[in-house]
Amino acid sequence: MFYVPLYFEAIRSRPVLVFWLATLVQAAVWLVVPMVFYAAPPGDLAQVLAIGHEFQFDSDVGPPLAFWLAEIAFRLAGLFGVYALSQICVVTTYCCVFRLGSAITGPSQAALVVLLMVGISPFTAPSPDFGPAILTMALWAVVLLSYWRAVAEGQRRAWYVLGIAAALVLVASEAALILLGTLAVFTIMTARGRAALERIEPWIVAAVLVGFLFLHLLWLEGAADGLTPAIARLREAGTAGPNTTAWLRLLALLALAHAGLVILVLLARGFPRGSIVPLPELTRPAVGEFAKTYVGTLAFVPALLSTIVAVVLARRAPIGGIAPLVVLSPLAVVLLAGASIALYHQRVLGFAWAGLLLVPAVMVPAAIVLLPWTLGTDLTVADPAAAMGRFFAESFQNRTGRPLALVTGEIGPATVVALGAPSRPSVYFDDDPARSPSVTAADLHAKGAVVVWLTADTTPTPPADIKARFPDLIPEVPRAFERRVQGRLPLLRLGWGVIRPANAAAATTAAPSR
Repeated sequence: MFYVPLYFEAIRSRPVLVFWLATLVQAAVWLVVPMVFYAAPPGDLAQVLAIGHEFQFDSDVGPPLAFWLAEIAFRLAGLFGVYALSQICVVTTYCCVFRLGSAITGPSQAALVVLLMVGISPFTAPSPDFGPAILTMALWAVVLLSYWRAVAEGQRRAWYVLGIAAALVLVASEAALILLGTLAVFTIMTARGRAALERIEPWIVAAVLVGFLFLHLLWLEGAADGLTPAIARLREAGTAGPNTTAWLRLLALLALAHAGLVILVLLARGFPRGSIVPLPELTRPAVGEFAKTYVGTLAFVPALLSTIVAVVLARRAPIGGIAPLVVLSPLAVVLLAGASIALYHQRVLGFAWAGLLLVPAVMVPAAIVLLPWTLGTDLTVADPAAAMGRFFAESFQNRTGRPLALVTGEIGPATVVALGAPSRPSVYFDDDPARSPSVTAADLHAKGAVVVWLTADTTPTPPADIKARFPDLIPEVPRAFERRVQGRLPLLRLGWGVIRPANAAAATTAAPSR
């Protein structure tokens, strides 16, 4: 008996419904998981919020839009707002890719494109870690869709949407020149792109973008200062081998992000072979050469350029992050599959897709619970941010009679403490003051601060680098914090000391008991 799964019939007859179900379920999963199970922000989110807290315009972190939006979302709705902002970016990306795919391959194969996106890791488990890469991913998807509508479909209003999205990319990502530069070169190198330049709209958009390009170059000025020494290092003997190794490592990192997509493709193509019968083929109209060139160029060229620039600048990740570079990967795979796509391993394929969606979401809380008991390791999302922030805020208040305004020391725990403290203090990046130009060393003495660092025992002596930066700091007995799941782990201990504000009277209230 010939069996046709329900999901396949839905892809053929209700592709829009399949798209929305897959997209909203994934967004809901990665909104609920961090809200329920994370005690501290994932990845670099605490640092993103610490930088955005100052709403600074010039720093060495690059274009500031993502930092500003993260801070606005946090002030409106706490971490829920930031996690929701991340998933809004994911939904926006999926929506643009689906519409672009529908215009090129038809709705049914466009639904396949969206289903394949669950196999690309930056769209799933790392997505709650909002930052420039997540925001740029959504804006870049809008640019790609708007460009297709403006150039391939001749929609003049799409040029203005393209201009707005491109301007925001310039304000959001240090990889903007790579992304938009590739698109500009593609326009000049293709006949249809050159024909589109005969209209007035692209020139209006280009004129407006010049101002944003000037701002973008100002934000990249700090990176440019290190570009000349980096190029000089490339000329040194013996650097070819390490640079090649670093480049291959970055390419492997990009390939590893597609691991789930590869699994889905192999199953769909009938691997491993056996007595299997494919489903009826999903067919599409013929795709023109312009569409194939457009998707292929924008899927691969920015990724190659980003990894090369990262090697030149000695970065450990592609410039701008991985997420914007993999937006078109599933659409490129579907185009390479041909006009007719037959799906094998129907039931296994459905379970594999559900597994790629749900297994990472289940593994996160499982790891938080099991790792402390089995391997004696923990995840940073298990750190008790609220308890840490509350203790140091109360300690500073009791000693100085003032609310805590500044936190410094080791950046990891300092940003978590600042996020959990009720007074929401600023963070002074004392190891790299250019990251927080609105907070200076003079502010430490005027407002006072709490200096924190990780320690493994009860010795109050601070690390050598912190002692060198704060020679007058009088350390306190390290404070131990218990995680939600402690297991066989030692207590989380933070060494700390207080820099008293100038002319502050000593508080009479005793310190909280330990």
